[in-house]
Parts: sequence; C-alpha cells; structure tokens
Amino acid sequence: MAKISKIEAQKRKGRYNVYLDGKYAFPVAESVLVKFRLMKGMELDKDQVKVITTADQQAQAYSKILDYLSYQMRSESEVVKKLHDLATPEEFIPPIMTKLRERRLVDDHQYAISYVQTMMTTSLKGPGVIRQHLRLKKVGENDIEAALQNFTAEDQLENASKLAKKLFKRYHHQPTFRQEQKVRQGLLTKGYSGDLYDQIKDQVIPEEDPDQQAELLANQATKVWHRYRRYTGMDRERRFKQAMFRKGFDLDAVQQWLAENEEDLS
Repeated sequence: MAKISKIEAQKRKGRYNVYLDGKYAFPVAESVLVKFRLMKGMELDKDQVKVITTADQQAQAYSKILDYLSYQMRSESEVVKKLHDLATPEEFIPPIMTKLRERRLVDDHQYAISYVQTMMTTSLKGPGVIRQHLRLKKVGENDIEAALQNFTAEDQLENASKLAKKLFKRYHHQPTFRQEQKVRQGLLTKGYSGDLYDQIKDQVIPEEDPDQQAELLANQATKVWHRYRRYTGMDRERRFKQAMFRKGFDLDAVQQWLAENEEDLS
C-alpha cells in the first residue's frame, strides 16, 4: 500500500499530479479525482492505482472527443474513427460511446436532420447527393428517410430551379439543345430526380437569342466543315452533319446553313 502524500494542480486546466509516499506517481483528470474521491492521506494498492490510471486514460480520450465535437455535429461513425485515429484502446471505445449517447452528444437521428437542413439552406444539392453523404457517414436508412422528409417537394422544386438557372448561365454559349442536356444532367448529378427538370423547365429556360445561336452555329460549322476537308461530296456532308448534331445543333438549322453557304463551300 502507498499513501497519497500530495495532489497538485498542473498548469493545464483540469489536470492534477498525484504523489505517493513523497514521489510523483501519476496524473489524473479532475473528473477522475472526484470519481475516486482521491485526497491526501488516502492509501492505494497497485490494483487501485491501475484502475485509476486506466480511468484517467479513458477520461483523456473522452476529453479529446468533446473537443472534436465542439466544432460541429458528428455522426457516430466519425466519432469512432476519430477515437481510432487517437489510438484509443479498443476497450475504451464502447463506454465512451455509451456516455456520449446518454448525453445526446452523438445522435445520428439529429445529425441527419441537421445535415439535411444545412444542405437545404446553404447549398443546391438534391436529396440523392444528401442521401449518399449520410450513407457514407454510416447513418441508418431509417434516420436518413426521416430527415429527408423535411426536404419537401416544394423545397426541391425551389432549389432545383435556382440550380437550373445557374447552369443555364454557365452553358449559355452552347447550342440550345446542348444547354438543356447539360442542365438536365447537372440536376441529376446534384441529386435531383430525373423527371424534375420537366417540371421546372418552362420556368427556368432563358429566352433564346436567335442572333447569338446563329453566330454560334456559323462559327462551329465553319470549323467542322474545314475539319472534314479531306472528304468530298455526300460523305463530307454526312460526317459534317453528324459532328454538328453531336455538338447539339439542330439538323434543320445545320441544313439551312449548308444551303445558305453552298456557293462558298463548293
């Protein structure tokens, strides 16, 4: 048995040094000091010291996780990963997670609700992308479904419309047909359903500028026609039309360009 001869506070807040029989023995967190009611004159055997130091190691891991959680909400899987990253002994993890759950410091249900709300108000991501993020964080499907109920159909239409208008501005130098393709694909990539574009297109498609489209077609047509100069006759015309169609130009407009420039192209 050894007797506690002194307990002194460290410079680090909430930490204490414990001395046994006049010699430094081990450090403890304030919570451990209180839990085991450590005080000067108390006698400890080796097994008791081991229990106390183990509890202190667990308390330190818990304190680090509290710091990790202080910046933002985390999913349970993120917290467990962080504990592993901190080289926390495996046997400490279950009790730490239990304590965090009891104090509602980790709660995947609330995490999912908070994440959905944040994405709705600060981004234009759709439910598909949000769902994938939550799955990557190993949030349960029931919690994901419950959280996504807050992303109503009306909210999705509003955010998808904002995104579509933004994408139309980005692709305004492309053919009208290609613009629509890009915007439709952009909505899918951001996690919106395939039929959502059809619901909003009448409100988001910008008014077409015929002069700008004509100029765009003429510029591209001249380049593409020149590219296939090694071909002749109908073969050249067929390859030219195919290339222009792949670029998103209307074939009737392409045919009209050919007719209008027939003399210069011959």
